[in-house]
Amino acid sequence: MFLIGERLLLTLWIGALWAIGYLAVPTLFALLDDRVLAGMLAGRMFTLVSFLGLFCGGLLLLGTLVRLGRGALRSGRAWLLLVMLLLVAVGEFGLQPLMAELKAQGLAEGSVQASRFARLHGVASVLYLINSLCGLLLIGAGERFAGRIGPA
Repeated sequence: MFLIGERLLLTLWIGALWAIGYLAVPTLFALLDDRVLAGMLAGRMFTLVSFLGLFCGGLLLLGTLVRLGRGALRSGRAWLLLVMLLLVAVGEFGLQPLMAELKAQGLAEGSVQASRFARLHGVASVLYLINSLCGLLLIGAGERFAGRIGPA
């Protein structure tokens, strides 16, 4: 059963992904003249969304594992939650520290650091988009996706 608590956790996580990534951050860059400040604020918001995602996604995955037991290995929902959690972890603990290190070195236009930062930022953006779309899949599929995949 798709419990109300799971719906709330999923809505909180995916709603935050979309609100921050596709509304708040673009607005910051559109309205603030100081791109460094906009970037700092955006980075902080993305970090908060990442930790929110780890918390909500972790609870959702745990709930799925408890409810389905070993059957979770055949649950599309469990696997999608696991992939989403891994994407969050890669972004927050893998890509973000590398990007912060490059920013600390300075991102002079045309520099190696700026080029590497742009590549990492592109990868992080694609991972964020994939996570956002996976979240929509979880919300849209609801309980239908909580069942088992593969042969019974």
